[in-house]
Amino acid sequence: MKKRIILLLLIAGLATAGYYSKLWKGQDAEQENGNLKIYGTIDIRDANLAFTEQERLTEVLVDEGDSVAAGQVLARQNTDRLDAAIAETQAKIAAEQQVLTRLKTGFRPQEIAQAKAEVEAAQVQVVNAEQVLHRVTTTSRTGATSQQDLDDAKARLMVAEAQLKVMEKKLDLVLEGSRKEDIAAAEHRLEALEANLQLLTVRYADMTLTAPASGIIQSRILEPGEMAGPTRPVYTLALADPKWVRAYLPEPQLGRVQPGMKANITSDSWPNDPIAGWIGSISPIAEFTPRTVQTEDLRTKLVYETRVMVRDPENRLRLGMPVTVTLEQQTGPSDTSSETPAAQQQ
Repeated sequence: MKKRIILLLLIAGLATAGYYSKLWKGQDAEQENGNLKIYGTIDIRDANLAFTEQERLTEVLVDEGDSVAAGQVLARQNTDRLDAAIAETQAKIAAEQQVLTRLKTGFRPQEIAQAKAEVEAAQVQVVNAEQVLHRVTTTSRTGATSQQDLDDAKARLMVAEAQLKVMEKKLDLVLEGSRKEDIAAAEHRLEALEANLQLLTVRYADMTLTAPASGIIQSRILEPGEMAGPTRPVYTLALADPKWVRAYLPEPQLGRVQPGMKANITSDSWPNDPIAGWIGSISPIAEFTPRTVQTEDLRTKLVYETRVMVRDPENRLRLGMPVTVTLEQQTGPSDTSSETPAAQQQ
């Protein structure tokens, strides 16, 4: 019985040794062919979408799981208060435009004619005062009038002449038109009102929430009637373009991988249909090891987080899905610059 057990153990040991020998040879052959595989999971960036204005929601237009395109309307806020403010500013702009037009046009012909008539009337008053003074001066020599009458006649002439000067200056102002300073002040008031209207227009546009990029609604947080604002997001949007793989690169393979290197991503759901990607970045910090590494055995267990970017227009890769990343080794000098998604597509 003991001999039979010992024989079975020997057979099992030989089979295990053969299996690991084949596995080791297979790994050697894989490395000889230039292929390097690392493993990770799909990760997706997300964005919390919120309004810049503090107001109640009137419409929430998409649900969780819906795919949205860039620029698509997602929600709207109540705009009654802002509508009233815009209408008030528009009325003020119209009034100020009329004031500016009046200043630039100048006085009406009727007002100019009135000013000229007032000058002519003042001139008549001066002529009449001169005649009265002449008569009083003549009669005062014979004693027919008193010195007081002469002084009064002189004073009336001086008043008439002063009134004539006032009317002449008024006519000059009417003919010259509005002051440049008054026109400039009106123009600046109009510019301020127009800038305020532009600000109100921007605020009005901000009360419509749109998708900043294509993606999938991950969470619908608020409902119509709730107060939305900068600190209260309405949705969480999963940005699916590009997606990326969070993988870990063993330390011995660190020298074979560089940012920009091409990669193929496969999953258990599509093992024979890889998706093209590229190495986006490699963390400069090792993980899952002590801070102080002293032995070679510990150094071989270091891993570095690696971000592998991938475009998935068919949306086959889902958040958290385990995938295999096969890196295509370059035979010549490799470009260590970080390639953009557009460059990778070309």
